[in-house]
Formats: sequence, structure tokens, C-alpha cells
Amino acid sequence: MKAYEEYIDTFREADGRLPEMMELKRLHTLKVVENAALIAEGEGFSQEIRKAAYYAALLHDAGRYEQLKRYNTFRDSDSVDHAVLSYEIVKEKGWLEKEEGVGQWEEAILSAILYHNRRELPGNLDEFTDTLSKIVRDADKLDIFRVLEERIATTDWRKERAAFWNLSLEDKPSAEVIAAIKEHRPVDYQHIRSLADFILIQVGWIDNGLYFETSKRLAHERGHLDYRLRFLEKELGVPEISAGLRGCEILI
Repeated sequence: MKAYEEYIDTFREADGRLPEMMELKRLHTLKVVENAALIAEGEGFSQEIRKAAYYAALLHDAGRYEQLKRYNTFRDSDSVDHAVLSYEIVKEKGWLEKEEGVGQWEEAILSAILYHNRRELPGNLDEFTDTLSKIVRDADKLDIFRVLEERIATTDWRKERAAFWNLSLEDKPSAEVIAAIKEHRPVDYQHIRSLADFILIQVGWIDNGLYFETSKRLAHERGHLDYRLRFLEKELGVPEISAGLRGCEILI
């Protein structure tokens, strides 16, 4: 989408480069678009859903650039809900109205953008909007798995705590998070106190946070669950939790 690319260009520095964190977000978006296409194809969805999913995935984080510019953070709790900001920017710019053949899905795409980071989807969505929202949510989570693994691989994660939201590396997982994972329930984010909690929340996503079989298959093929269980055991020193999770029938 040319108009969106031109919008991103307005955040480039004098040398033409995006600030590092914005470039990471741009690459994340491209991966989410790829994941959305894989999910839509794997599930055999219609061409209409596939086309709408492309735009919803492409624009789901449109507000991240302005968020970083205004607040110098991607942490919503310290700034603004990035999904709401993305929704507002996409609607204000009228990008979807200008794309041929997309206007009929504008409200569904906007809803998918707005709801992509919610703990749960509203229960009153029409089938098209519900499916579209689930594709974007799954595609986003699949790349968040990759981003975490890449961040661990490319930083001195034991020292660069800012790269992991200054979460405690020493604290063991909270009892509330462990219970939710073992009982296959969504985790309340207010219980995130340590990196172990955050890793376990992603285990929970793999367990019950992915909607489509294609998404679960991709997570399995990419080794995201095994990576997290190994990390808990070998790096964070919580082998008993990992062993317990291996005993649960999660994912596949």
C-alpha cells in the first residue's frame, strides 16, 4: 500500500533510515502479513478473506510509529493503547477508502485492527469480522514468538533488562500464572512480574491462544513451545515448571 509506505517514510531520519525500533516494527509487520497469508491459505479461506487479511495485518500496528515518536516507548501501559491509536490513524488517513475494492471491508478491517491486542474478542462480531480478527491475532502472536527468540539471541539478556521491559530475571513464576497455564486458562497480564511469567504467558498462547489449526501447526513446526520450555529449564532455572508443562497435553 503506497500511502502507508509514504506515511512510514515521514518517520525516517535525515539519512533515510528509520529509527532502530521503528525498523523492527516495520519488519514485524511484514512477518505478520506473511503469517496471515499462510493461515488464510492453510484454512482454505475465500479470496475476500485473504485480501482483507492482507490489509488488516499490514495496518494492525500503524500506530506504533506515532506511539514511539510521542512517548519513546512501545509499552502501552506507559503511553497509549497502540491498537486504538492504529485504528484512529487508519480511519483518519482514509487509506482503505482509497484502495480499489477494499472499501466494502473497511469496517471489518478496522475492527480487526482495534481488537488485535485485546485479551478476548467481543462475542457479537459478524462471521467475516470475527474470522478476520482471529487471523490477525494469530499472525501477530506467531511473529511475537519469533521476536522474543531473536531478541534473546541478539542481546545480553541477563544485563540488558530494558530489552525485556525491565522484568525480574531472578523471580520465579507467579502462582497465578502457573495455575492459569496448567488449567488452560488465559493469563491475566497484571500477574506478569518476571521474565519467567512472560515466557509462560507465551506458552499459554501456544496452548489456548491460537484459533486455527494452521497457526498451531506453524508454531509447532517452528519449535516455539520447545524453545520456551528449554529456556525455562536451562536459563531461568525452573525445570519443575517446564517438566509439569511437558506432562500437560498442550498444543499438539
